Amino acid sequence: MPRKLAPDIWLFGVAVVLLSAGVVMVYSASAIVAADRFHDPYFFLKKQIFWALLGAACMWMAIRLDYRRLEGFVLPLLIFAGILLVLVLVSPFGQAINGTRRWIRLGPVSFQPAELAKLALVVYLAAFLAKKGEEISEFKRGLVPPLAVAGVLALLVLAQPDLGNCLTLVTLTFTLLFLAGGHARHLGFILLAALPPLVVAIWMAPYRVRRIFAFIDPWSDPRGSGFQIIQSWLAFGNGGIFGQGIGASRQKLFYLPESHTDFIFAIVGEELGLVGALTIVTLFVVLIWRGLRIGLRAPDPFGSYLALGITMLIATQTLVNLGVVTGLLPTKGLPLPFISFGGSALLVTMLSTGVLLNISQQAHV
Repeated sequence: MPRKLAPDIWLFGVAVVLLSAGVVMVYSASAIVAADRFHDPYFFLKKQIFWALLGAACMWMAIRLDYRRLEGFVLPLLIFAGILLVLVLVSPFGQAINGTRRWIRLGPVSFQPAELAKLALVVYLAAFLAKKGEEISEFKRGLVPPLAVAGVLALLVLAQPDLGNCLTLVTLTFTLLFLAGGHARHLGFILLAALPPLVVAIWMAPYRVRRIFAFIDPWSDPRGSGFQIIQSWLAFGNGGIFGQGIGASRQKLFYLPESHTDFIFAIVGEELGLVGALTIVTLFVVLIWRGLRIGLRAPDPFGSYLALGITMLIATQTLVNLGVVTGLLPTKGLPLPFISFGGSALLVTMLSTGVLLNISQQAHV
């Protein structure tokens, strides 16, 4: 008798709980701002529910579609993601916001091509690593092609400019290459060679330099570059052990910038306290554990690298966001998966989770 295919129940349950918590926290963190800016306290909530339902539909389709079919769409997916990354830099396709071009607007809907580029890179790396096998240990045939592809995507993202997602693409690539058997010496030399351009990219953008100094000593400019992280700390301090209660945050009242997007975890800490914040962190730990387990037990190399890549992508964005909000990392604009407000990020995260759940049906987890 063939084994009945069923997705990993732990992973599915955690994804649903995180998504539900995200919808609640987006409303709680954004209602006051939405009422002030748009005269509608449900403005961001309605958008988040729309993207959550669309993401849930994409996750359901990904669960039902055999993940092996993605291997045949590697090139079209890469080309499509690359075209979108180019178009976002060109008027009138790209929407300029605060000096950056990260969004393509289609009527009332905006989409961030960098989110699709991250998933496209994961699929490409999984297919490449599965095909090359032991050749990954060779510098020319094993490392140069994936690094070149990742480099092109990263440069296009950096041109927006978006250093956070650029570094996410680079981190994802090096992690998967290392896990696949790439020589640590080769990867180390490449990282050393990439440090000077990174320093130049930071130095040439004054706001990035200010963020570095704010990370080192936010109290040196408490009303300027250090304002956001100080307000985030105040939110965690106000939360205490059990929190102020849902909707009772004071920092969201025009004190903490980006309270419903990149810094929503600070509002979680203020309203749900240490207990609620640790619960969210625990859910992410379970999700990453199940993702790694699926990757290690996938029935084929492509599924293994695909599951590991998706898991590492979610883990990297989670760790960076939590590090930024708690002051352990310099400020970067990366959302917290499932929780932060943002349509394209949520949609791609749900789609990626659906692919991971599809792999889990074939894996012996």
